[in-house]
Amino acid sequence: MTSTDPPVAGNGDADRQTGSTPRDEPGDRVGQLRGAGVSVDGRRVGRVAVGIVLVTLAVLAIVFTIVGIHTNQQDDRLHHEGVPVTFTVTGCLGLLGGSGSNAAGYSCRGTYTLDGRHYSGVQLPGDSFHRPGSTVPAIAVPGDPALVSPASIVATEHSSAGAFVLPAVLAAILLVLVALLLLLSRRSRAAGSVTAPGKR
Repeated sequence: MTSTDPPVAGNGDADRQTGSTPRDEPGDRVGQLRGAGVSVDGRRVGRVAVGIVLVTLAVLAIVFTIVGIHTNQQDDRLHHEGVPVTFTVTGCLGLLGGSGSNAAGYSCRGTYTLDGRHYSGVQLPGDSFHRPGSTVPAIAVPGDPALVSPASIVATEHSSAGAFVLPAVLAAILLVLVALLLLLSRRSRAAGSVTAPGKR
């Protein structure tokens, strides 16, 4: 009979060299993962946040300026090119405002006829309620079916500089922030140039 000696336990060096104990490799990897660290640069985060704020203000100022120009153009066209029409209401939907529990007005749609053409599904500006089938005196611009408004609203609304108040405020805030950032950057540069000889 021949006998074989049992394998010698605890021969870690040989096992690691031959790779017979793959359980050691995950342990080493876990140790490396645990040792990994994440560093956050507060200055970069602050710069990114300030940049986002500045870009947002600039975009809002531009958008509200365009809206103001468009609104004034529509008012001018209704006053100079508009003709009286009879708007027939086909239905109104209630609008919810605030938390959604109270009514904020109504959005009504209807039809009207201008220059022999019948336009349907047109939204009527304003938030007043009108019964389906009722008629509303309105002003419409030929060639632009969507540009129609009740005569009462046209009589009270005119193009004005008030449409540019909000974009002007946003632009002023943007300019103030940019000026402050430039001032702070100049001060930091001046302080760095003063302290540099002392460090040497």
